[in-house]
Amino acid sequence: QLQLVESGGGLVQPGGSLRLSCAASGFTLDYKPIGWFRQAPGKEREGVACVSSSGGSTNYKDSVKGRFTISRDNAKNTVYLQMNDLKPEDTAVYYCAGGLEHGSSWYGGYPISDKDFGSWGQGTQVTVTS
Repeated sequence: QLQLVESGGGLVQPGGSLRLSCAASGFTLDYKPIGWFRQAPGKEREGVACVSSSGGSTNYKDSVKGRFTISRDNAKNTVYLQMNDLKPEDTAVYYCAGGLEHGSSWYGGYPISDKDFGSWGQGTQVTVTS
């Protein structure tokens, strides 16, 4: 059974950077799309970025385009989210999740849907504040 563990969160000033990692166990990520989501207090969970199993297709939330980059290293069974130029509104708990067979968010063209994902990790806190 796929288990995902996020790491790399922390406290950073506006304009700073963080790299989140999503490590898998019990399953190889080679054939699994992966998504990053976040949830701020009092707000709904939202899709931030996702990547196809090959890494050839990505999809990003509009507000993070140009600042966040999702990538995968299948040899390390890990997916990354590089976050640059962080803003206070990026503050949230960040989760990664595995793509489901019926899903298509990673092909782009419409907002990332959490209905396309399962096997959620526990989350890592990102706080952006001066």
